[in-house]
Amino acid sequence: MAAAGAPALLPTTLLLLLLLLLYGVSVAEAWQDITTKDAILLGLNGKMKEMTRVFAPQVKRELGYCIQDTDAEWDATFNFSGDPKFLVDCMKKGDLPQRVCTAAELKFYFESIIRRGKKNYVRPNKNCNLTSWIDGCEPGWGCTADAGKEVDLRDAENFPSRTVDCQGCCPGFLCPRGLTCMIPCPLGAYCPQSTLNKATGVCDPYNYQPPPGQPNHTCGGADRWSDVMSTDDVFCPAGYYCPSPILKIDCSSGFYCRKGSTTQTKCLSKGSCKPNSTTQDITIFGAMLVVALSLVLLIIYNFSDQLLTNREKKQAKSREAAVRLAKETVQARERWRSAKDVAKKHAAGLQTSLTRTFSRKKSLGTHESSKGHPPEEHGAEESGGKNTGGSPTAAAEVGGDKKKKGGKHAHTQSQIFQYAYGQIEKEKALEQEMEQNSNNLSLSGVVAMATDEDLRQRPRIEIAFKDITLILKGSKKKLLRSVSGKLMPGRVAAVMGPSGAGKTTLLSAIAGKATGCATTGTILINGKQEPIRAYKKIIGFVPQDDIVHGNLTVQENLWFNARCRLPVEMSQAEKVLVVERVIESLGLQPVRDSLVGTVEKRGISGGQRKRVNVGLEMVMEPSVLILDEPTSGLDSASSLLLLRALRREAMEGVNISMVVHQPSYTLYNMFDDLILLAKGGMPVYHGPVKKVEEYFKGLGIVVPDRVNPPDYYIDILEGIVKLDMNAGNVKDLPLRWMLHNGYEVPRDMLQSSSGSKSSLSGEAGGHAPQAEAKKSLLGELWGNLRDILGQKKDEYDYNKSSEDLSNRRTPGKLRQYKYYLGRCGKQRLRESSIQGVDFLILGLAGICLGTLAKVSDESFGALGYTYTVIAVSLLCMIGALRSFSLEKIHYWRERAAGMSSLAYFMSKDTIDHFNTIVKPIVYLSMFYFFNNPRSSIWENYVVLVAVVYCVTGIGYTFAIFFQPGSAQLWSALLPVVLTLFSNEQKDSVFANLCYTKWALEAFVIANAQRYSGVWLITRCGSLMKTGYDIDHKITCILVLAANGIVFRCIAFFCMVIFQKH
Repeated sequence: MAAAGAPALLPTTLLLLLLLLLYGVSVAEAWQDITTKDAILLGLNGKMKEMTRVFAPQVKRELGYCIQDTDAEWDATFNFSGDPKFLVDCMKKGDLPQRVCTAAELKFYFESIIRRGKKNYVRPNKNCNLTSWIDGCEPGWGCTADAGKEVDLRDAENFPSRTVDCQGCCPGFLCPRGLTCMIPCPLGAYCPQSTLNKATGVCDPYNYQPPPGQPNHTCGGADRWSDVMSTDDVFCPAGYYCPSPILKIDCSSGFYCRKGSTTQTKCLSKGSCKPNSTTQDITIFGAMLVVALSLVLLIIYNFSDQLLTNREKKQAKSREAAVRLAKETVQARERWRSAKDVAKKHAAGLQTSLTRTFSRKKSLGTHESSKGHPPEEHGAEESGGKNTGGSPTAAAEVGGDKKKKGGKHAHTQSQIFQYAYGQIEKEKALEQEMEQNSNNLSLSGVVAMATDEDLRQRPRIEIAFKDITLILKGSKKKLLRSVSGKLMPGRVAAVMGPSGAGKTTLLSAIAGKATGCATTGTILINGKQEPIRAYKKIIGFVPQDDIVHGNLTVQENLWFNARCRLPVEMSQAEKVLVVERVIESLGLQPVRDSLVGTVEKRGISGGQRKRVNVGLEMVMEPSVLILDEPTSGLDSASSLLLLRALRREAMEGVNISMVVHQPSYTLYNMFDDLILLAKGGMPVYHGPVKKVEEYFKGLGIVVPDRVNPPDYYIDILEGIVKLDMNAGNVKDLPLRWMLHNGYEVPRDMLQSSSGSKSSLSGEAGGHAPQAEAKKSLLGELWGNLRDILGQKKDEYDYNKSSEDLSNRRTPGKLRQYKYYLGRCGKQRLRESSIQGVDFLILGLAGICLGTLAKVSDESFGALGYTYTVIAVSLLCMIGALRSFSLEKIHYWRERAAGMSSLAYFMSKDTIDHFNTIVKPIVYLSMFYFFNNPRSSIWENYVVLVAVVYCVTGIGYTFAIFFQPGSAQLWSALLPVVLTLFSNEQKDSVFANLCYTKWALEAFVIANAQRYSGVWLITRCGSLMKTGYDIDHKITCILVLAANGIVFRCIAFFCMVIFQKH
């Protein structure tokens, strides 16, 4: 070997010293005691194996990185029992023990080879030196020990004198140049007697020349054995197999023979292997596997899609039947009630006529009573008829009792829908009846009458706040100033004001979501000073952006939220009823089975999407509902429909407040209360809508005719409309409101009212400009950093608050995991085209790498596997980014609502296990059948599954921690950088932390285990050079799996801790 590769041969010295020495000793002892051929073989093999076991611990200790089982390696290298002809022929000469190398000669040979590299001779020694160079010193020749000299094959110190009877090396043995002894060729080698090539003057096939001027010196045997790069001529050539070192047989048709084979391997298809085939052409099997896998995936996707479609159709039919039944029931009840009223009227008239006929006196009496009593009776009947609609009797008459029982015990979809729509129709009928009679009955009363049972009341929450001031941590910027007021249950409050007035900030502070700020003041919940976050399970917060899953239908979005956030003790029928009420009230019936849609794929309209966004919070039956600009982007009809649905919620005692921009006059009059803020977060008005014009009229601000009051007030606060001199300064409006209500006025606001313009501008902007100007750049950076850190801490405290005063027990983590799993599965089925593109790219990568990076016997396919690790890591990591990158805002909303982060994460990971199993099959179906390595496809599959599992965890971490663009860049660079580093810095600590090192080692070991016999030196040298250990195959897979688990833990930690800024 070359000097650079010489250290790789050092461990092989001990290997050959032990195994070959044992072989020589066994040969000598067997030859002395046994004469028959069969007995020779039995005795030889038995003695060799017995002595090999004695030295096995030492071999394992020194060469454990490339030898697993010494007995198995001996059988694969030196067990010639299959064809011992070359041994028998050499033994017949009678001097084999005198010609075999001793331990000292073996040691000397390998040390010389290590020092001299590829040179095919050894250092001068006792038998071959400058003064004594006999024929036996030439390559391929050996000699017998001098007469009378005993040869101790175990002697590792002294050379025996071998100078007589020099002749060519026995076939099947090798005789190095510079030594006069023989070494047996291992299995898988082809060591025949060489012949002289007269054209070139060399001995084929070993390429050494006979000594010049010695015509009697013929070509001998093989002259050396080392790694495949140095001694390729000794290896049995590809296309042939060598059952013994002197026999080379053509590979038959239907079989293939790789280099160094001792047997021929049967091809999977006989027609794919011609005679002397070196490998089998199995690309057709890869194509068949791809086709089969594609068919299976198509069947799965189509069957699943068909299953979802059929399920939706079945639900739609059940709903339609339930709606028809409910309407028919209501119509039958109305017809029955009308017939009953008519019958009663006719009965009363008939009784009057008969009474008049029999007696005038009695007729007069009856006439008198008919003037008083029948109307009362009729009135009572009418009253009874009205009450009957909501009384237990009437409910029983129209099937209410059955519905009630069905609501609690309904199990089938048909029963559940019948119960839900029956209740909804009865509620509609009762509402219409109450409207006709102008009966001021709340929705709770209507629902209670319709269901004929004690309604589970929502907790009523009154929120009072006094002197709320929000200051941004670090920069000390004031966002709100001295805001006081009260939000009452059963009322709808609108928060208005110009841009930058702190409208959303106020509602966020009330909801406990104002993170990164220092809050002063008092917030009372039902008169008690309790943390609002303790009620987060019954507080609904609708964000300004429509955060709705676009690849789910309207009903699926609402139903998922209802199952995860409604009380666990509610039956499924009751939950369906809640969802159906919301769909009905928001006018989403026509699009309930339509996908919401995304930016790329059109779905429902923007107004419908906005209503779905609100419905996500309504289905959890909140006690407090806070909405951030729910009417923005909606037309007047959609806004009116939304406000009516919210008014319906308020009738049940829900405390509703919302940020509104320039509502129409009709919408404005539908609000109960108004909170008007000026710039700088200062209150201008907080009270009933009916009294706002009266209040501002008292300040000299009169709304002109045909002008919408809220628009006029906001224009004043923006400075667009100038006030009269009598009305004062617009900047004094917050102060005048505080004085009007007797609130404590901050001192700086009093100073601003006295004419301090600098102070006024300071309070309007929330900070003093002069002070800000004096701040250094370093101070600003420090302030921003404190803002971010404070925000992260507040977010963590809010989401991790353990105190719960809502008295609502929602489903646990395990049940939420089940719900998340179902939702995620539907989403993946609807993204089957994206999955198909991923599989297609993986298959193309497998074809390219399998074709270009052929397996190299010298490196055991390390190059192709290196490209495999990089390609699979990159593609699977980028694919894993989609699991979390696109749903961050959805997760933040669900987590803030109290849903389980662990259930969400585990459901995503569980669904991704499908890719972990299938993607290696897709890649190997191309790479393996084009590359055709010696390791089995199952071994490659197990390693690749571990790699995909590992890189998927890394992809999760990037997706959660980075923005999408940065995450993709990291996913593309990391596999390449880690692979290069682990290959260049093999022994460093950091290299052991790189997953690419363990992945490549697992692949190479799986392949190296298939190289034995004549490949032993090549295997040991290559594994030592790369630093791999043949016993680490399971360790590599476990390390990859552990990396996947660790990175998943890191990803989950980042998901819980880090939130958007």
